[in-house]
Amino acid sequence: MRVSAPLEHLQRRLAQAWRERAVMLKAASFALVGVVNTTIDYGIFLAGYYLLNLPLVPANLLAWLVAVSGSYVMNCYITFAAESGRQLRWRAYGAFVASGVAGVVTNTAVLVLASRWVPVPAAKLLAIAASFVVNFSLSHFVVFGSRAGQAKRSTE
Repeated sequence: MRVSAPLEHLQRRLAQAWRERAVMLKAASFALVGVVNTTIDYGIFLAGYYLLNLPLVPANLLAWLVAVSGSYVMNCYITFAAESGRQLRWRAYGAFVASGVAGVVTNTAVLVLASRWVPVPAAKLLAIAASFVVNFSLSHFVVFGSRAGQAKRSTE
Protein backbone atom coordinates (compact mmCIF):
# COMPACT_ATOMS: atom_id res chain seq x y z
CA MET A 1 0.00 0.00 0.00
CA ARG A 2 1.41 3.37 -1.03
CA VAL A 3 1.50 6.31 1.37
CA SER A 4 -0.32 9.38 0.08
CA ALA A 5 1.72 12.21 -1.41
CA PRO A 6 1.01 14.68 1.45
CA LEU A 7 2.09 12.09 4.05
CA GLU A 8 5.18 11.24 2.03
CA HIS A 9 6.05 14.95 1.81
CA LEU A 10 5.56 15.36 5.56
CA GLN A 11 7.73 12.32 6.25
CA ARG A 12 10.53 13.72 4.04
CA ARG A 13 10.32 17.13 5.72
CA LEU A 14 10.47 15.59 9.20
CA ALA A 15 13.42 13.41 8.23
CA GLN A 16 15.22 16.41 6.75
CA ALA A 17 14.52 18.53 9.83
CA TRP A 18 15.82 15.72 12.05
CA ARG A 19 19.00 15.39 9.99
CA GLU A 20 19.54 19.12 10.08
CA ARG A 21 18.90 19.03 13.81
CA ALA A 22 16.92 22.26 14.01
CA VAL A 23 17.15 24.09 17.31
CA MET A 24 13.64 23.10 18.38
CA LEU A 25 14.32 19.43 17.73
CA LYS A 26 17.58 19.69 19.64
CA ALA A 27 15.78 21.36 22.52
CA ALA A 28 13.21 18.56 22.55
CA SER A 29 15.94 15.91 22.46
CA PHE A 30 17.86 17.78 25.17
CA ALA A 31 14.67 17.83 27.24
CA LEU A 32 14.12 14.08 26.80
CA VAL A 33 17.69 13.37 27.87
CA GLY A 34 17.02 15.81 30.67
CA VAL A 35 14.05 13.75 31.86
CA VAL A 36 16.39 10.83 32.50
CA ASN A 37 18.97 13.03 34.19
CA THR A 38 16.33 14.90 36.14
CA THR A 39 15.07 11.61 37.53
CA ILE A 40 18.63 10.74 38.57
CA ASP A 41 19.27 14.24 39.96
CA TYR A 42 15.95 14.37 41.82
CA GLY A 43 16.29 10.86 43.26
CA ILE A 44 19.83 11.39 44.47
CA PHE A 45 18.94 14.81 45.88
CA LEU A 46 15.96 13.46 47.83
CA ALA A 47 17.98 10.48 49.09
CA GLY A 48 20.80 12.76 50.20
CA TYR A 49 18.49 15.29 51.80
CA TYR A 50 15.97 12.97 53.47
CA LEU A 51 17.87 9.70 53.99
CA LEU A 52 21.41 10.97 54.58
CA ASN A 53 20.24 14.22 56.22
CA LEU A 54 22.59 16.28 54.06
CA PRO A 55 21.94 20.04 53.98
CA LEU A 56 20.31 21.46 50.83
CA VAL A 57 23.46 22.61 49.05
CA PRO A 58 25.61 19.46 49.55
CA ALA A 59 22.67 17.21 48.60
CA ASN A 60 22.12 19.31 45.47
CA LEU A 61 25.80 19.28 44.49
CA LEU A 62 26.05 15.50 44.98
CA ALA A 63 23.01 14.97 42.76
CA TRP A 64 24.42 17.32 40.12
CA LEU A 65 27.83 15.62 40.04
CA VAL A 66 26.26 12.27 39.26
CA ALA A 67 23.74 13.61 36.73
CA VAL A 68 26.14 15.85 34.77
CA SER A 69 28.28 12.90 33.62
CA GLY A 70 25.26 10.96 32.40
CA SER A 71 23.97 14.07 30.70
CA TYR A 72 27.22 14.60 28.79
CA VAL A 73 27.30 11.03 27.51
CA MET A 74 23.64 10.99 26.43
CA ASN A 75 23.81 14.42 24.80
CA CYS A 76 27.01 13.48 22.99
CA TYR A 77 25.41 10.34 21.57
CA ILE A 78 21.88 11.64 20.99
CA THR A 79 21.18 15.37 20.99
CA PHE A 80 24.48 16.63 19.63
CA ALA A 81 25.55 13.46 17.80
CA ALA A 82 26.17 15.33 14.54
CA GLU A 83 28.30 17.95 16.25
CA SER A 84 30.25 15.55 18.47
CA GLY A 85 30.61 12.75 15.96
CA ARG A 86 29.41 10.54 18.84
CA GLN A 87 32.91 10.76 20.29
CA LEU A 88 33.44 11.31 24.00
CA ARG A 89 36.29 13.76 24.50
CA TRP A 90 37.86 14.92 27.75
CA ARG A 91 38.06 18.49 26.51
CA ALA A 92 34.38 18.57 25.51
CA TYR A 93 33.47 16.87 28.80
CA GLY A 94 35.42 19.56 30.67
CA ALA A 95 33.62 22.29 28.72
CA PHE A 96 30.28 20.58 29.38
CA VAL A 97 30.99 20.35 33.11
CA ALA A 98 32.24 23.95 33.17
CA SER A 99 29.11 25.15 31.39
CA GLY A 100 27.11 23.01 33.80
CA VAL A 101 28.52 25.07 36.68
CA ALA A 102 26.35 27.96 35.49
CA GLY A 103 23.39 25.60 35.50
CA VAL A 104 24.11 24.25 38.97
CA VAL A 105 24.61 27.77 40.34
CA THR A 106 21.23 28.73 38.86
CA ASN A 107 19.71 25.50 40.17
CA THR A 108 21.08 25.99 43.68
CA ALA A 109 20.10 29.67 43.88
CA VAL A 110 16.53 28.93 42.78
CA LEU A 111 16.35 25.93 45.14
CA VAL A 112 17.48 27.92 48.18
CA LEU A 113 15.25 30.92 47.40
CA ALA A 114 12.16 28.92 46.42
CA SER A 115 12.46 26.62 49.46
CA ARG A 116 11.60 29.66 51.60
CA TRP A 117 8.09 29.78 50.08
CA VAL A 118 7.30 26.28 48.79
CA PRO A 119 8.07 22.73 50.01
CA VAL A 120 11.60 21.52 49.19
CA PRO A 121 10.52 18.93 46.55
CA ALA A 122 8.59 21.66 44.67
CA ALA A 123 11.51 24.09 45.03
CA LYS A 124 13.80 21.47 43.49
CA LEU A 125 11.46 21.12 40.48
CA LEU A 126 11.48 24.91 39.98
CA ALA A 127 15.27 24.87 40.19
CA ILE A 128 15.47 22.13 37.56
CA ALA A 129 13.30 24.17 35.17
CA ALA A 130 15.46 27.29 35.59
CA SER A 131 18.69 25.40 35.06
CA PHE A 132 17.31 23.70 31.91
CA VAL A 133 17.24 27.05 30.13
CA VAL A 134 20.81 27.85 31.15
CA ASN A 135 22.17 24.35 30.41
CA PHE A 136 20.58 24.02 26.96
CA SER A 137 21.70 27.47 25.88
CA LEU A 138 25.30 26.85 26.89
CA SER A 139 25.37 23.32 25.43
CA HIS A 140 23.86 24.40 22.13
CA PHE A 141 25.81 27.60 21.59
CA VAL A 142 29.10 26.96 23.41
CA VAL A 143 29.97 23.32 24.14
CA PHE A 144 28.72 21.61 20.98
CA GLY A 145 28.03 24.66 18.81
CA SER A 146 31.58 25.75 18.09
CA ARG A 147 32.60 22.37 16.63
CA ALA A 148 29.48 22.29 14.45
CA GLY A 149 30.24 25.75 13.09
CA GLN A 150 33.80 24.70 12.26
CA ALA A 151 32.59 21.54 10.52
CA LYS A 152 29.99 23.46 8.52
CA ARG A 153 32.52 26.11 7.45
CA SER A 154 35.02 23.44 6.36
CA THR A 155 32.46 21.82 4.03
CA GLU A 156 31.41 25.09 2.39
